[in-house]
Amino acid sequence: MQCAGNTLARNLLRYLAVGVIAFTAPSLAQNPARSPGRIHFLLQSREVVEGHLKSFSTKNSEREALIRQWFADAGCKGANLSEQALDRKLPPNVICVLPGETQRVIVVGAHTDKVDSFGDGVVDNWTGAVLLPALVDSLGGQLRHHTLIFVGFSCEEEGLVGSRYYVDHLTNAQRARIEGVVNFDSLGLGPTEVWVSHADKVLLDALASVAAGSKLPVTAMNVDNLGTADSESFARYGIPRITLHSVTQKTWPILHSPSDKMAAVKMNDYYDSYKLIAEYLAYLDDALKPAAAPNVEKTAH
Repeated sequence: MQCAGNTLARNLLRYLAVGVIAFTAPSLAQNPARSPGRIHFLLQSREVVEGHLKSFSTKNSEREALIRQWFADAGCKGANLSEQALDRKLPPNVICVLPGETQRVIVVGAHTDKVDSFGDGVVDNWTGAVLLPALVDSLGGQLRHHTLIFVGFSCEEEGLVGSRYYVDHLTNAQRARIEGVVNFDSLGLGPTEVWVSHADKVLLDALASVAAGSKLPVTAMNVDNLGTADSESFARYGIPRITLHSVTQKTWPILHSPSDKMAAVKMNDYYDSYKLIAEYLAYLDDALKPAAAPNVEKTAH
């Protein structure tokens, strides 16, 4: 998560707002088998997820390479796995595409880089990057309605460079096909939080529905004027977006500090975030389908 420099300390109490999401959307069945056609996904074991999390590198180029390798291990290969070189001498964006029944798109993103010189960058944002290939594995077992595009964004810490480059280099037609961007940044410091003030209502309502049905915790935690995230690169084009994180008033100082290490991650909360996001994406794929045309029976007169 890109922090807002010297304004952080004095604005922290003013802008870090917390609240409980109103669960007004219809609940989902906790067991996927009870919701045919809606919630089908698999989960990597906690041991696998934790093992990848512990395999972090403090070099941004190596972090990108690891995510690319794990994309391939999850079955993303050939033309569906690519790198997008940036204009500068920077690590590329790494992209995995899961083709769907349609060309309507859901983008799933997290930045792979860490801020230079401070900590190991495990929380910010190796926790988010590691989930990208895990989610490809979770959702790739069946054909989805939407094409799911997973992007490990480079150089978020230098000013959202990778995400801006990605969305700026799409055509107008490609941007118009994106129905939602789900971004996650700095997970595992506690239960899942959502940046409500910078979230699309449809995406937020879907998250509330999934959380209520799965009994997994999520609360509202806004970080306005404290920092920003890759989701905001898409907001510039009016593309619906939502960012999930785990930052609170107590844990915010861990970011961009020597304390950003593996020891800061609470694995129970982190794995719960993974489960929530996997179920959320599976549900969102169905929820964003266009409404079926009514079946009007013709009557002879």
